[in-house]
Parts: sequence; C-alpha cells; structure tokens
Amino acid sequence: MEKSICTYGFIPVRSEATERAEMVTQLLFGEIFDIVEKQEAWCKIKAHHDQYEGWINSKLVVSLMDKEVENWINAEKWVVPAPFIRVVSEPDKTTHLLSGGSTIYFNESDRNSFRIGNKEYYLSGNYSANKPAGSIADNATAFINAPYLWGGRSFYGIDCSGLTQNVYKIAGFQLPRDASQQVELGSIVNFVEEAVLGDLAFFDNEEGVITHVGLCLGKGDIIHASGRVRIDKLDHQGIFDEETKSYSHKLRVIKRLL
Repeated sequence: MEKSICTYGFIPVRSEATERAEMVTQLLFGEIFDIVEKQEAWCKIKAHHDQYEGWINSKLVVSLMDKEVENWINAEKWVVPAPFIRVVSEPDKTTHLLSGGSTIYFNESDRNSFRIGNKEYYLSGNYSANKPAGSIADNATAFINAPYLWGGRSFYGIDCSGLTQNVYKIAGFQLPRDASQQVELGSIVNFVEEAVLGDLAFFDNEEGVITHVGLCLGKGDIIHASGRVRIDKLDHQGIFDEETKSYSHKLRVIKRLL
C-alpha cells in the first residue's frame, strides 16, 4: 500500500471526494498516511496515528520512495509544542508554519534540520528543539483563543476532541480522534472535586450521546474548544460559562488516562 507524509501545515480530510464535503479531520505536518483508494483528483487516506479515514486532494500528496517513508515511520520523532513554529524549506526558500502537534524527524547530526523527499527544512528564528517540553497545562493553554473549527486540529482552527488529542500527542500519548472514542479509555474519576490536571471530562446531549470533551486543569478549571479555546469552570453539573451565567455543557463522566 502506498504511503506518504503530510508536508503542509495541515491537509483538510473530507468525508467525500469533493471540496464541498464536510471536513472530518486534518492531517498535520509530518503525519504518515496510507493511500487506500484513488478517484480522479482525490485520494482516500487512512492516517497512521489514529486510523481515521477520509479524502484529500491528490495535489497535496507528495510522491516519496518507500524507504524514505519507512525511515520516517521508524525514527525517533519530535512533536512540535503549541502553538506553532516556523520552518524554511530549501531549495525553494519558502516558509511553513507548523502547528503544535506536528511531527519532525531530525537529521541524525542536527536537531535544526530535516529532509522530506527533495526538500531540506530548517527551523527558523531562535526556536530550539532542544529546549525542555512544556507541561500539559502549558501546551493546552497555548491554544487559548484558537477558533473552533469542526474537524480542525491546528492552532488556526480546532474542535474539542482535536484539542485533547493534540495536547496528549505533544505529551507523548496517542488518543483516538473523536470524543466518543476517547471516552472509552482510562478509569472513572468518581467526584469532580478529585479531577486533576490531564483528566478528560466528557459531556452528553439529551439523548445521552457524547458530544463534547475538555481537559481538566485542576482546581475546578477546564480548557475546551467551544466557539474558541477557552477556560471555564467545571462542577458536578457541567461547564459553567461566566459570560452567560449559565451551563453550556452537561457533565457525563470524567476519565483519568495518565
């Protein structure tokens, strides 16, 4: 099966082979995917990191040798911390902004550059990949004010489960894509007062379907993507919005995954 690597800040993944179709998720820079079907100007792909499937424009697929992809798959990788970094590619000298959660496999002797296909990429500015990784709280709050975007996984637009998936990925843990999948993991936290940094809180609708997820920050705070990435208060009823003085989401369960 043909494999490739996302070489853009992100690639929209759609439910059908048309630009008009719903965006169901995004591939971030450096993520591996299988090409499982081709249809005119579209490719159906399956992401390695969460097994999500959908359609991407074939113009965004970079043709690579099998060995190049295998080296990338097997190498020790660095996950970009939030919110983003800037890299420059050679020989075209173009700039790329890589959102938090993107993946880089550095050249063996240099943690400043890496290669994909016929392009060499360099970290731009004063950023160093050797600086210590931030905490889960740091990586989560770095997304503050990112706009809500259904199917989004980047600082430029993100949905609720995309936020939790990305924050966990930066911390070195892989989560499934959707809130309904993430809720199946971990152990139950019995009381909201016992929630600690990194716990995930899940919320349902009137039919009992899980529709929302947020990351607990401790001390009754939760960060989540609702309109924008924001911090609100969490209690036994759900998320309380100070701006509207009302509850925006009804709590179903809190799970501890770490």
